[in-house]
Amino acid sequence: MGQIFPPVEGSSPELHSDQDRGDGSLKYILSGDGAGDLFIINENTGDIQATRRLDREEKPVYILRAQAINKRTGRPVEPESEFVIKIHDINDNEPLFTKDVYNASVPEMSDVGTFVVQVTATDADDPTYGNSARVVYSILQGQPYFSVESETGIIKTALLNMDRENREQYQVVIQAKDMGGQMGGLSGTTTVNITLTDVNDNPPRFPQSAYQFRVAESAPPDAPVGRIKATDADVGENAAMKYSITEGDGLEMFGVVTDKETQEGILTVKKV
Repeated sequence: MGQIFPPVEGSSPELHSDQDRGDGSLKYILSGDGAGDLFIINENTGDIQATRRLDREEKPVYILRAQAINKRTGRPVEPESEFVIKIHDINDNEPLFTKDVYNASVPEMSDVGTFVVQVTATDADDPTYGNSARVVYSILQGQPYFSVESETGIIKTALLNMDRENREQYQVVIQAKDMGGQMGGLSGTTTVNITLTDVNDNPPRFPQSAYQFRVAESAPPDAPVGRIKATDADVGENAAMKYSITEGDGLEMFGVVTDKETQEGILTVKKV
């Protein structure tokens, strides 16, 4: 029984029947995935050619069937043979991040190594063939404040005492490079906007060390005496004020209430 040989890796695809004596009496025909369109066969020699560039990411495997027939009788000279063409990968896809822009936050004054966010890039190349799809992460912008783990894409704080009151917003640029980060690898980037969130690390401060007010001796209870205001560099609940009198003359004569809208302390007459 004759045999049709499938394409050999690294050589030009060629079909050949044991019954082919080189006298032109046989005709080779091809069927299956892409036959007659993507793959064409020289009916006299059995040579197979691709009509366009093959993209593994589009289709990695083609299953074809071939047969040699007698030109005069039109009958097969041997059974149909099936073979597989596997498209070997080349590094033609750069890593792509799942987001163009990431937004993240981390408390100010966090310890070095505190988790911020994880970025992820994927590579459409074949992960089982070479290092074409092996992605390594690095930081292009954002040092010395942040770092990124090369294998996981986890971004962490890298500097002590990052104070929101000094700087609140950071823009970090992360690169993902295939080929394990080696020279010649393809790369992609993403931007990470990081906000330092507030912690209660600033005490309220009065702009004056002493205040003077006058009140008539005939003032009724709860009559306002004056207003004082402290400032706090924190924000939100951490900057919400509550005033109280802790010591001094006339503790029983005066009180203080907090104006929640203005964050001022209102001194009032408590007792006449």
